[in-house]
Amino acid sequence: MRKLIRADRVIDGSGAKPIEHGAVLIENERIIAVGRSADLGAPQGADIIEAGQGSTLMPGLADVHVHLAYSGLPHKKAFRAELIEMSYAAVALRAATYAHATLRMGFTALRDMHAPGGTIIDLAASIERGETIGPRIKACGRGLSVTGGHMDQPGWADHTAFRDMTQPCDGPVGFRRGAREEIKRGADFIKINSSCSDGDRIGIWNRQEMTNEEIASVCDEARMWGIKVAAHTTGGDSLYNTIVNGVDTVEHAHFTDERIIEEMVRRGTFYVPTLLVNERNFEFTPEEQGVSPSSWRWLIASREAKWKTLQAARAAGVKICCGTDAGYMIPHGPMNWRELQLLVQGGLTEMEAIVAATATNHELLEIDAGRIAAGKLADLLIVDGNPLKEIAILGQPDRLTVFKGGVRVQ
Repeated sequence: MRKLIRADRVIDGSGAKPIEHGAVLIENERIIAVGRSADLGAPQGADIIEAGQGSTLMPGLADVHVHLAYSGLPHKKAFRAELIEMSYAAVALRAATYAHATLRMGFTALRDMHAPGGTIIDLAASIERGETIGPRIKACGRGLSVTGGHMDQPGWADHTAFRDMTQPCDGPVGFRRGAREEIKRGADFIKINSSCSDGDRIGIWNRQEMTNEEIASVCDEARMWGIKVAAHTTGGDSLYNTIVNGVDTVEHAHFTDERIIEEMVRRGTFYVPTLLVNERNFEFTPEEQGVSPSSWRWLIASREAKWKTLQAARAAGVKICCGTDAGYMIPHGPMNWRELQLLVQGGLTEMEAIVAATATNHELLEIDAGRIAAGKLADLLIVDGNPLKEIAILGQPDRLTVFKGGVRVQ
């Protein structure tokens, strides 16, 4: 089955100037040609789709930092406790609705950054088999954390115990075993939590949780399996140590310096700034979130630092990605587009923000999409308008038409 989509402009995801009065020819799930509409003509037997006057055709978007198992509630206690009353089957079923809502907003690919059990691994497989409608998902299973660390936090009653909620590990052997367990469960990549925020030490703002040897052991194991490692980070020496010990992508990473940026460029490390989740903190009071004074100090400091890091990363040519942290203070679907808006606010052009959310994100995900080019998957987005002039148009679902694998889904 062939389809020809015609639009006033085609943004191909490469960062090149849009093709005016362009068209894309699709056969089954892949793109077979792209160019000026006049050059492609009307191929015999093709179903012709006119996107309309003023329209833009672009690659489907990706969000490379989401938590589909979580609802986006703002209060810390609610976030911690919301899964206590849910079976893992219920978690996966709810996550399926979140994934579908995000797909309807033009995000044809997601990277899930932690979920209990194998809930999102199974959801991703169900979507891949065609049993469930949703975006393409890369999932890590459970994030690896030191005992009592960022993803194994204390505070529960002594008589309380959970199974498979988190993956606490200790020592290089323990972390290697943890990586193997997630890979056995079907993880597409490994998530670690190498450092955490620290609002008690003014001017330092971060603390390394994993030892260098623990970080290196996970990265070594992942290399043996041919998969990537993502790291929750904050900044400073702990961020530098995380990078030099082999991770592929750093999340958040608010506090940097020249040596960190240079190391990211040298190693080709992907940078996911998660601007939205930081800004989202300031849409609620500390009381509404249940955060301590020291945590609030950290949030204020990181809010200032993240813009400096983004500007330095852009100037140096770091691979900047687009990820929201949806599920943590952010609902799935209606707000994901705001990360692009914040990338622009932070100094990227609209085209650079789109490239971050399309070509660069798909490079990280190792999904053969994110570019409009012959041979790529036809994961596409028709926009009723021009996002290069008005990036906020991506937040209006009534002006979006989504194709995944050449099939219209919204």
